[in-house]
Amino acid sequence: MVLSLLRALASTIALVALYYLLPLDNSSIGIVVVILTIGLAGLVGLVAVQVRWIARSRFPGLRAVEALATSIPLFLLLFAGTYFILGRFYAGSFSEPLTRTDALYFTVTVFATVGFGDITATAELTRVVVMGQMVLGIVVV
Repeated sequence: MVLSLLRALASTIALVALYYLLPLDNSSIGIVVVILTIGLAGLVGLVAVQVRWIARSRFPGLRAVEALATSIPLFLLLFAGTYFILGRFYAGSFSEPLTRTDALYFTVTVFATVGFGDITATAELTRVVVMGQMVLGIVVV
C-alpha cells in the first residue's frame, strides 16, 4: 500500500514539475492545439491501459488510486498549459495576465466547478476551450 501511494505521489510531483519546467513561454497557437490534442489523445490511451491494469490487479483499489494520481493531474496540467499559452499569445484572453500558477489555479477552479470569478475567460476562443474543459471534466469525474 505504501509503495502504491508513493508511486501516486511521485507521478503527480513529476507531472507538476514538468509543467513548470517546460518552455511554454514562446509557444504559438498551433503548438497549443497540437499539445492539447496529442495530450488528450494520450490521456485517453493512458486511461485505457490503466483500466486494463486495474482489472488485472490483485489490489484494484490501490491501482485505481495510482491511475487517478496520474490521469487527473495530467488532464488538469494539459489545460493549465493551454490557458497559460493562450493568455500569453492572446493578451485579452483572460481578465488578467496569467502566470503558470494562475493558469493552474484557473484550471482547478473550473474543474472543481467553483468558479470564483476572479479570473475569467474573456475571448471567444478561450471560452470555447474552457467549455471543452468543463464537458471533459464531467466525463473525467
